[in-house]
Amino acid sequence: MRSILKTAIITAGYCFITATGGAQISTDLYSQASEMTNIMVQYNADRGSLTRFYATAGEGRGFGRDGQNTSSPERRLRLLKLIDDYQKMTGRAGFDKMNINGKVDYILFMRNLDDEKERLLDEGKVYDQITRYLPFASRIATLEKPRRRGLNVNGEEVAKELNGIFHQVVTARTELKKEPTIDLSLANAASGAVRDLQGVLKNYFNFYNGYDPMFSWWVPKTYTTVDSVLNLYAGDLRSKGKAPASTQKDDGSGINGNPVGREELIRQLKREFIPYSPEELVAIANKEFAWCDAELLKATKEMGFGSDWKAAQEKLKNAYVPAGKQPEAMLDLYNQSVEFLKKNDLLTIPELAEETWRVYMMSPERQLVAPFFLGGESLIISYPTNTMEYEDKLMSMRGNNPFFSRATVHHELIAGHHLQQYMTSRNKTYRNFGTPFWTEGNSLYWELLLWDLKFPRHAEDRMGMLFWRMHRCARVIFSLNYHLGNWTPQQCIDFLVDRVGHERANAEGEVRRSFVGGYPPLYQLAYMIGGMQLYSLKKELVDSKKMTLKQFHDAIFRENAMPIEMLRAILTNQQIRADFKTNWRFYDLK
Repeated sequence: MRSILKTAIITAGYCFITATGGAQISTDLYSQASEMTNIMVQYNADRGSLTRFYATAGEGRGFGRDGQNTSSPERRLRLLKLIDDYQKMTGRAGFDKMNINGKVDYILFMRNLDDEKERLLDEGKVYDQITRYLPFASRIATLEKPRRRGLNVNGEEVAKELNGIFHQVVTARTELKKEPTIDLSLANAASGAVRDLQGVLKNYFNFYNGYDPMFSWWVPKTYTTVDSVLNLYAGDLRSKGKAPASTQKDDGSGINGNPVGREELIRQLKREFIPYSPEELVAIANKEFAWCDAELLKATKEMGFGSDWKAAQEKLKNAYVPAGKQPEAMLDLYNQSVEFLKKNDLLTIPELAEETWRVYMMSPERQLVAPFFLGGESLIISYPTNTMEYEDKLMSMRGNNPFFSRATVHHELIAGHHLQQYMTSRNKTYRNFGTPFWTEGNSLYWELLLWDLKFPRHAEDRMGMLFWRMHRCARVIFSLNYHLGNWTPQQCIDFLVDRVGHERANAEGEVRRSFVGGYPPLYQLAYMIGGMQLYSLKKELVDSKKMTLKQFHDAIFRENAMPIEMLRAILTNQQIRADFKTNWRFYDLK
């Protein structure tokens, strides 16, 4: 008990006192650092130096971000050596003598290094399969090396070498025509590698051209020819791609994703410190959904609709605000939620955080994958524009009515994503352990807590908040069933319409966002599951009187983002081992 209270006091020991939102910072070592801080800061800086050194100024689109030259074997081997060096260094850091903060940092940093190593090795395996399409790659890499130190080159020899590369690419294009198809992922990787090589050559050419007279006389025309044929070859490779048989066919929804399967789901769950199987998580969601159903019927009856919850929900949908008035309505909901947080003294809200959130309107194109508003430092409001069809306008307005939005304004701003970003950029910034189970789970937790504290004022408010709570349950159910291969995208859409009450266009947007919007497989389930983790932790620490709600909430933000089980280890000052494995069963399925 004493150790828990001491840790809570240390963790929550900041006090915001200035008019501009500044903070009086604790002088305790663990308020901003741990025994692992120096190693982690050094690694992030070293990795940044290497990725910039081996990057290009071109348009590389290999396996990562533009310009990163991520398909380069040279870059990959150098990063693997860096990881190996830091794994050895971390292993000598003296885990057993560390404070719980250092131990958690050790475990998560080593996990990150293992993940990065595995990713690079997987990239290497892919590259080994596409090298036959890149017979000219080593010649381009050889050209690039002296450029990094600005060495003088012979323009005539460079032009000759580029001419040889040109003929190799032409031959490669001819050989490619003989192949019927290539696995889609390999085709995309090969095309991306060619784009990377284009970027390397562009960087090389721009360095010397115009500065070296003989280079500028000999090279430009030949370079332009090589760049053009590389561009054509990259397109050839991409067009040869064929989706593997495991990718789901279009079921009429127009959404073609790629279910990852049970084994991959379990691997990712372990990485996120979630000791439940996909089937158990679906069972948790169904149990929570049953609670929502019961509460939904209570609210429906109070509203005078008997058991017809869809009719009651229809009343709320038709309470949408007129065009042009949505930002004003959302500001009103924001003011209500912040006033409630302050009145109940639920957490520290820096004045600067209140002052600096911004607001924008979402484009019609983006609304196709984000039919509801988004948040962070900016609130991005989803509402119809003049270019949308009548039915699409109506569905957007109905789906973003004030009653539904009541549960999500605080999710996006304070105490949700905006406050998260504000606090994580100011506390333990060396931690790079972000996870949707913390980011989305934390925002969802506030929906659960504010329900308990009677933030909804009447049955209509409860009905609106329940819409989103059911939606979070539904996300677990439909996303896992999809990735397990049990459901098609159209079944997911129908489920959202029938069981949650979504407008069909909004349901389609949600499913499209989930499976082809660039989100990882666990992202959609992380809302409810991460929220339930924090809700369970609140019971453990607050309901038992070991911490106040304010201490608990401030502590969450002060530790920065991380898997919730690791946050629990810090707040309860657990004795953990370096080979820690997830074991916290935070939800009773009985």
